[in-house]
Amino acid sequence: MIQPFEEDEWNVLKTYTDARIALGRTGVSVPMRESLAFRLAHAHAKDAVYSELADLSGELKDAGFDFIRVRSRAGTRDEYLRRPDLGRILDPDSTETLQPSGSPDILVIIADGLSASAVNENALPVLLRLREKASERGLTLGPVVLAEQARVALADEIGSRLNARLTVILIGERPGLSSADSMGAYLTFAPQPGLTDERRNCISNIRRQGLIPDLAADKIMYLIEGAFRLGISGVGLKDDSGGPPDGALISGV
Repeated sequence: MIQPFEEDEWNVLKTYTDARIALGRTGVSVPMRESLAFRLAHAHAKDAVYSELADLSGELKDAGFDFIRVRSRAGTRDEYLRRPDLGRILDPDSTETLQPSGSPDILVIIADGLSASAVNENALPVLLRLREKASERGLTLGPVVLAEQARVALADEIGSRLNARLTVILIGERPGLSSADSMGAYLTFAPQPGLTDERRNCISNIRRQGLIPDLAADKIMYLIEGAFRLGISGVGLKDDSGGPPDGALISGV
């Protein structure tokens, strides 16, 4: 006998989250439509991991940004996934490319991370608003650095080589089954190779259905001002600005 579909009593909560809740049931099983939706979401997440950083040069030029291209020592995507350590070190050619010219207050790195598609969609709106807010405060931005096969800590070497006071790396987070387009922003004051994660601040879940880019840029600037005032970033720098939550830290990038 085929069991009828039963609605979940928590169904009303689906209005407030993209999480996989209140799926209903058919007998003791998940409904077929939910099983197929899960497989589709899993496929989107896998696609995001293997997505490539878009050619943002045209958009950056049109917006008046100088930019530099670099890559890590991970030669292929598979090597990047197997060897996170290689994603934290610049390859030799990129090392030669990074020649300092001045000491910018803020250096923004746009990196593929674990979801280049998230960065392709969300990085430029954040960058534009961040430039606007930096200009209002008299802070200088260095050239935008486009980094391929990059992990978060690659920003430390880049920032150190370009004499930046602070780095902001916009990077694709590990895709979730309801958020393959989620981008994170990591801030590090006085970047230098060898720093560990307690020296960084993270704002995550930057996407249209999460923390929208304009609000993310506002929070990034709030933390930048705090970092410059206190001379520190990471666990010693707190976001007590109120407003929308930053979201959870996504590890492993």
